[in-house]
Amino acid sequence: MSDMRSTSGHEDIHAQELLELYRITEDDLVLIRRFGEQGLERLDELIAIWYEWLQVLPDYHEFFSDTETLGRVQGAQKDYWKEFMRGRIDDQYVDGRQLVGETHARIGLSLNVYFAGMNRFQDLFNLVISEGDFAEADRTPTLHAVAKLLHFDTAIVVETYNRLVEETLTAQSRSLMEMSTPVTEIWEGLLFLPIVGIIDSRRSRDVMNATLNKISETQARVFILDISGVGIVDTAVANHLIKITRATRLMGCETTISGVSPAIAQTIVDLGIDVGEVRTTATMRDALADAVHAIGLRTSSRR
Repeated sequence: MSDMRSTSGHEDIHAQELLELYRITEDDLVLIRRFGEQGLERLDELIAIWYEWLQVLPDYHEFFSDTETLGRVQGAQKDYWKEFMRGRIDDQYVDGRQLVGETHARIGLSLNVYFAGMNRFQDLFNLVISEGDFAEADRTPTLHAVAKLLHFDTAIVVETYNRLVEETLTAQSRSLMEMSTPVTEIWEGLLFLPIVGIIDSRRSRDVMNATLNKISETQARVFILDISGVGIVDTAVANHLIKITRATRLMGCETTISGVSPAIAQTIVDLGIDVGEVRTTATMRDALADAVHAIGLRTSSRR
């Protein structure tokens, strides 16, 4: 299911691969088409029954209370089931199911409601088969064939839904991370970044990338990393900070870590962490004083 196909820019997934994965054979599709001949005749009735069931759920009033919206959704749903009952499964069919998943994700429709809705339609389709004009020997195979295609549809919709939600969360996380790592040039040649909260591997990597990019952009020679807002410093956090200072030094920029409180200093000593040549100060004021002095010396030497 990782090779998804779509005309709207998502990953590729080909119908034939999915048919093989869900063991939907041509015989199954023939049975679905026969089911469709009778199901299409009762489709309006089935959709009406389904919406009677949906009306008792809170999601109905949230998403379908508007008459115009409800009419549009019912029309799209009717087209959906017509395509299902035709039993012609190709890449365009898969695209349509992916579009359903995208739509549900964008409007925030609960997957629980989607699963329950598909289960309700399966019950209604089973009723059509049990009451319909089918040879007795074909009833059970038809039930199985319809169930397999319902699972086929559900898998595509859910995977697309989850992928879009994950992409959205990733984008939001990236935006928040960029906001939480505002490397600022507060003076020519001097960069500053205050860190608040927890430093983990991912955040450390983002801080390093943002800092190195800013150094490359500004040709800064001094970087102040203020950790007065970091609550906990353990071995992992200390190692992350050391890596950042080493990386900036490779680009010709010296890093000073400010905001080292007595508690943090004691923790580092107790843990036996070797901070090496990392420059530290107790306050940001001290770090700024050292940085301005260092920049002044460099400026004088250029002159």
